[in-house]
Amino acid sequence: MAAELHPRSGKLVGLSNSNRTARRNQPVQEFNHGLVLSKEPLRDRDVFTVRIDKKVNSWSGSIEIGVTTLDPALLDFPSSATGLKGGSWIVSGCSVLRDGRSVLEEYGRDLDQLAEGDRVGIQRSSRGELHLWVNGQDCGAAASGLPAKLWAVVDLYGKCTQVTVVSCEPPLASAEREIVLREEEEEDEEEEDDGVVCRLREDAGIAALMNVAAMNGVMIGEQVPELSCGHSRPDKFPNNLEPDAVLTEHQLFDVFNNAIVSFYRAEDEGGGEEGGGAGSGSTGTGTGGSSATGSDNSSSRSGNRGSTLSNDSGVGARDAGNTSSSPAGNGGGGGASATAGGLTTNDALLFHEKCGTLIKLSNNNKTAERRRPLDEFNNGVVMTNRPLRHNEMFEIRIDKLVDKWSGSIEIGVTTHIPSNLDYPATMTNLRSGTIMMSGCGILTNGKGTRREYCEFSLDELQEGDHIGLMRKASGALHFYINGIDQGVAAAQTPGVVYGVVDLYGMAVKVTIVHNHNHSERLRRNNAIMRAMSPDVGRPRPALTPDADAAERLLFHANCGQKAAIISDGRTALRPHATDDFNHGVVLSSRPLRSNEVFQVRIDKMVDKWAGSIEIGVTTHNPAYLQLPSTMTNLRSGTWMMTGNGVMHNGTTILDEYGHNLDRLKAGDTVGVVRKEDGSLHFFVNGVAQGPAAWNVPPNVYAVVDLYGQAAQATIMDDMVDLPPLPEDSSEGPAAVSPGSPCSVLGAATDLRFHHLHGTNAVITNGGRTALRQNCRSEFNDAIVISNRCLRDGELFEIIIQKMVDRWSGSIEAGVTAIRPEELEFPNTMTDIDYDTWMLSGTAIMQDGNTMRNNYGCDLDSLTSGSRIGMMRSPIGDLHYYINGVDQGVACSGLPPDVFAVIDLYGQCVQVSITSSSGPLDNSLCTSNITEKSFPIHSPAAGVAHRFHGKHGKNVVLLGEGCQAIRAGGYAHGIVFSAKELKVDELFEVRIDEMDEQWCGSLHVGLSTLPPPELPSCPLSGFSPSLPQLRAKVTWLLCGSEVRRNGVLQRQNYGCSLDRLTVGNRVGVKRCGDDTMHVFIDGEDMGPAATAVAKNVYAVLDLYGQITAVSIVSSTLIEDAEGVKVPSLSSESCSEGEDDGTPVTEAASEPCAPVPTAMAFLENHGKNIQLSNQKLTAARVSSYNQGLLVTAQPLNQQQLFQFQIDRLNPSWTSSLSLGVIGHSPDRLNFPSTACCLKRSAWLLQRDSVFHNSLKVDAPKKKVLCKKSTGKLSAIGLPPQICENYGPNLDTCPEGTVLGLLVDANSCLHLYVNGMDQGVAAQDIPSPCYPFIDLYGQCEQVTIVTNNVPAVGGEGGDARCQCDMEKADMVDGIKESVCWTPPPEVNPNKSCEYQALCSRFKDLLTIPDGYFSEDAKYNLCYCESCHKLRGDEAYYKRGEPPRDYALPFGWCCFALRIKPHCEISTALKKWHIAYHGTSVGALRRTLDHSQLLPGTSSIFSVAPAKAEGPDGYGDREENSAPAREVPRVRLSPTMRYSGLETFAPKVQFRDPRSHRCHQAQVGFQVCVRPGSYKAGPQQTPGHGGEPLDPRFSNSEIEWITKEQGGTLLYGLLVRVE
Repeated sequence: MAAELHPRSGKLVGLSNSNRTARRNQPVQEFNHGLVLSKEPLRDRDVFTVRIDKKVNSWSGSIEIGVTTLDPALLDFPSSATGLKGGSWIVSGCSVLRDGRSVLEEYGRDLDQLAEGDRVGIQRSSRGELHLWVNGQDCGAAASGLPAKLWAVVDLYGKCTQVTVVSCEPPLASAEREIVLREEEEEDEEEEDDGVVCRLREDAGIAALMNVAAMNGVMIGEQVPELSCGHSRPDKFPNNLEPDAVLTEHQLFDVFNNAIVSFYRAEDEGGGEEGGGAGSGSTGTGTGGSSATGSDNSSSRSGNRGSTLSNDSGVGARDAGNTSSSPAGNGGGGGASATAGGLTTNDALLFHEKCGTLIKLSNNNKTAERRRPLDEFNNGVVMTNRPLRHNEMFEIRIDKLVDKWSGSIEIGVTTHIPSNLDYPATMTNLRSGTIMMSGCGILTNGKGTRREYCEFSLDELQEGDHIGLMRKASGALHFYINGIDQGVAAAQTPGVVYGVVDLYGMAVKVTIVHNHNHSERLRRNNAIMRAMSPDVGRPRPALTPDADAAERLLFHANCGQKAAIISDGRTALRPHATDDFNHGVVLSSRPLRSNEVFQVRIDKMVDKWAGSIEIGVTTHNPAYLQLPSTMTNLRSGTWMMTGNGVMHNGTTILDEYGHNLDRLKAGDTVGVVRKEDGSLHFFVNGVAQGPAAWNVPPNVYAVVDLYGQAAQATIMDDMVDLPPLPEDSSEGPAAVSPGSPCSVLGAATDLRFHHLHGTNAVITNGGRTALRQNCRSEFNDAIVISNRCLRDGELFEIIIQKMVDRWSGSIEAGVTAIRPEELEFPNTMTDIDYDTWMLSGTAIMQDGNTMRNNYGCDLDSLTSGSRIGMMRSPIGDLHYYINGVDQGVACSGLPPDVFAVIDLYGQCVQVSITSSSGPLDNSLCTSNITEKSFPIHSPAAGVAHRFHGKHGKNVVLLGEGCQAIRAGGYAHGIVFSAKELKVDELFEVRIDEMDEQWCGSLHVGLSTLPPPELPSCPLSGFSPSLPQLRAKVTWLLCGSEVRRNGVLQRQNYGCSLDRLTVGNRVGVKRCGDDTMHVFIDGEDMGPAATAVAKNVYAVLDLYGQITAVSIVSSTLIEDAEGVKVPSLSSESCSEGEDDGTPVTEAASEPCAPVPTAMAFLENHGKNIQLSNQKLTAARVSSYNQGLLVTAQPLNQQQLFQFQIDRLNPSWTSSLSLGVIGHSPDRLNFPSTACCLKRSAWLLQRDSVFHNSLKVDAPKKKVLCKKSTGKLSAIGLPPQICENYGPNLDTCPEGTVLGLLVDANSCLHLYVNGMDQGVAAQDIPSPCYPFIDLYGQCEQVTIVTNNVPAVGGEGGDARCQCDMEKADMVDGIKESVCWTPPPEVNPNKSCEYQALCSRFKDLLTIPDGYFSEDAKYNLCYCESCHKLRGDEAYYKRGEPPRDYALPFGWCCFALRIKPHCEISTALKKWHIAYHGTSVGALRRTLDHSQLLPGTSSIFSVAPAKAEGPDGYGDREENSAPAREVPRVRLSPTMRYSGLETFAPKVQFRDPRSHRCHQAQVGFQVCVRPGSYKAGPQQTPGHGGEPLDPRFSNSEIEWITKEQGGTLLYGLLVRVE
């Protein structure tokens, strides 16, 4: 076909050069619309090749190429190739897409990395496969099953702006020949001559053991059988040998045991591998394997034990001859000589001379070492000197590691030629032609393609371990760890690759190994014995064994490091159970048969540890298993019951299952059985716990993990029958195996998902979990259905585990009478038009039609963690349950035998069947809640904290998110708090479990990274540890180092987290001064970081030794009423009062001696400057390092006072103060007072701290008068420290603060001369006051004279608490208090008052209505009224009458129009409040009083006829009068502020853009005698009094008189 482009193309494409060159116009402004197609369809085997002529760097992405069935003459060109549908295959980057959907994620070369001049082609092979060609190299099959007629597609996308077609021909002959040779090698691989191949590949250890066996005379007269080797590794043997012709299996067991012993004795006495000997000089020929064997045999018989085994160099020579894959070298080592020095042929695999900048080569380029390993961790890349041949092993040995860095060796292959490569710092930086194994995953071109490739992690290997790789002739790449094949890592490896090793991190030195004998020879010997005797795993039997004894279940001799097997294999124990809690894994000696129960009795327990026995099954043979510290660490073929959960391969699959094993005692029994149907069941004390897993393969071994408290267990073989499992009686008898306790019948048919389901649905977890794949590109086709029909009254309940926010709509649930086998699954279940009932959102739908709207629940509003259940009642009603609550009848008349249906639609991605599914009167969710399942919460008030559902990939959350467990590895254990932390909110966890095989410990800190914005769980692509977390900003404590986004901020902070152990508690808090504090066992370690953002989450990293933690803290509940001292009722306090003062706490005035002159000590914080004879202190820089102490001690009864001179609003938080109980002369001044931890009492904000720990304020006694007139002390509950005094952060300039220690050694705080009560007790004498000029507070001055308390003389007539001597009425002093003194004006820093003021501005009320002097605007928030020292109640008027201050409201003083009664109204009228609506404000203000009919509809009502004591009915013959409305008032805003009178309105704060609700009201003066007190008129409040000072029978004042009220202030409350 012609190598031309079709004239029709994308709208931005310009063609030239006879339609061979295509250019995208406007390449800098546009990145797409550059689609071109070939002029004619492709012929088979033709490669349509283009050259990249030009690229720009403005965009991401680059050229895309592929094929399509669409005719370009008729095509409506999309903007890009990925938009082609109807039969199109496109290669984009390194992905293959079909009709826009990805079908292959990692393929060939990354097209985005190609440069100008590179060539890329596309081909359809004769077999209908799609091949990509890059620079003449075939990248392999990208897709198959392609139709015959296809056009080539090229998309000039992103960076690629111009291409030219260079050819459209079949590939070159050499390349084609390479393909043919590759296919022929695949077909002929298994047809090679077995005898020759085996002799070429046989290992010297095999030959030696066979010869030793013959030497011992067992095989006299018999020829040693030849091993027909069909594998490339000597530890892989066939099972088709016939040992019967030579020995019985028991005799073979003895023979090879003796052979192993003789072999190791020979090596020990003769010098081992390096000894050399007669056999070492053999040269390899075509049959060199036999000659070598003969040499070995002869040397063995001659007694030359030093030569029992031909040394490794000889073996290496034969192996090298075998690996030579050239045609000339096929068959032997042709001319390759072996010497004691090893392989010396010119074709040996060595390291290339060109290598990384820090690499030093030695040992004839067989050894590579990274220079300066303690200073540098990368630039250690080395490559082989030649490409690897097919089936050739490239193996290295780790010679040296350093324990400084994270990460370790990486190994793999690359297509880059070492002599031409510009070596990167680390090999994973290369973005083309490279496949590397890093950790336990595989990276292709730097991108992770397999996260969990094998059980081993390269980061965990030790010195002496071997790592190898091999590219098979089929193109598959395999890695080997200590000789064990880890399986296929990559399926399509290029034909020409070089071996590459990256000496990264801990890895310092490696050596190429040519003999490929891995260091642990015992495993190789086991492989030999396994090939000869499949049953070698059990203990050595007698020569004439008893038939029953041979079948008895026993423990295998290979057990955990801290375990031992006694009593002939029947008992396992941890001899030192009080010293170690793990490494106690034991396995059964043989696989379990179907329906055979393995049961053990707990013989001994210790009470030192947490956790207990764990039991399960595994596919691993105990003879070859490297036993882990605990069985749940295994990541393959293992099912374990631990606690009351079930784990599969280290991951929890059932959270609440059966009886909790941690509660078992000595004498209890546990058992496990695998049934014939593949289901797994557990028993506790003979009671079946139900199915735990499904699809468990046969031939599994029983496992017992003597963990934690469990110290000894014995296999039960007393033939005690266990009861059958539920619903199994009809399945007939099951085989009873000798020695097993009993047999168990078939599995219970519990509710699961059916194996038939929608196209995009996937069923996992043994049928209990369903998920929708490709959840961000597909929103439907994910219907799942129950495996059987529901019984009457049976609940089918699922829990939503994962959701995405990409789609609208969510889960739909219902029932159908259609059997799964007969159902053709539609896109959504509501498309079915018969026998189906579904709940979609709030609509009940039958057969696709809505039959009812607004059902009791909305499925679209459910979130992750919500539970949905369905039940058909016995009368045919369908009920839905949301989180266990019945939502009522959804529909009726359902037929029997309906199946439950779940449609994973839209946002809902994954659900699992809960343990609550089943009959409602016999729920399975009755498992015991234990300390291991749920943490022990602290007694703090509030709801327990939770971990967020987004976490590291190795984390499993238990106990409703209260417990986090790292299920595997040492990293990927990051967890977040479920919500942002509030100010001063402590997030604390307790360490539950540790694994001492790792180093490192818990990391803890704060992060601005919102977990909801993270990708879906598990976060496989997330940072493996917190120090590597760079998203947003993270403050972190690692050991004793504080880091910010990984950058070291300070060292030696507090106690190192590396010293923590089980039971220790760790917490983190963001304080109000924007500092991060870390707590260890409740002790504050002081500020760890400063300038911490406000919206932060707690974050922890279960790293290294720490494997499990539980939350022990609770969220803060801000309930001001719940922590206040309750006020006394009016009955006990109001009668007989004759002093006219507010009800106050009795406080004796201290009789202070002559005060000592106080001054600041010269020794102070580094940012402090003293002046004014050391009476004034100023902070001259920063926000901290401002600690001051007085030079003189504070005597008892002496008041030490100072004034705040200057505040800087640029900072947050403010000063703190307190006393220390030791001399400050040698005090090492910390950065803040919070760090004082020795004999220090600190008052900060509204809290009291002792040695940095919060303390409870002592009990207060309130003196009140009873009816007898005598004083009595009433003890009130203790106040928590948060509510002590005013918030010091709100103190404005001019505030005078003081400290006093009374005669009882109690510390008092004074604010503007007012005692705030006892802050702390048992203050030592002498003590020294200190002040911390922190944050806003920049300067203070010691007050040398007595400052009068608030309420002294000289205040304004409107000033609250100003007592005028002349105002004496009936012997009662009246309080004319309205506002604080001018020197105490908290509105300068009160955010609540500022918020209320912004709402007032939104009302657009003219400023002329308000007082010009802003100092009369009073805020009654908790901080402000405490700062002023307000009492709750005052008296006012003639006669005096009580009124309550409007706590929680903000008062804006109104302008009072002058008239004759103004002075009388201010002094002799009573005070009341009136709630109104926002709409009635303006009219009320226009009249300056509450006129009847002008207030809100809620507060004005027509007057009703009253009795003789009230306003009576008009007389019969009187003139008709107009109905007079009445106005309702109250002496307390607790009544007038009810929503009935003051309706709430919603508004958006113009500053914070947050929505709030607001109410308004008036503070008024009311003329005595113009109103009548009566009962409340609002429904729903007839019980407890609304205000304890006022009876509900007199809480409402009603007035009809015009002019009887005077507006004084506008009240605003914002929520």
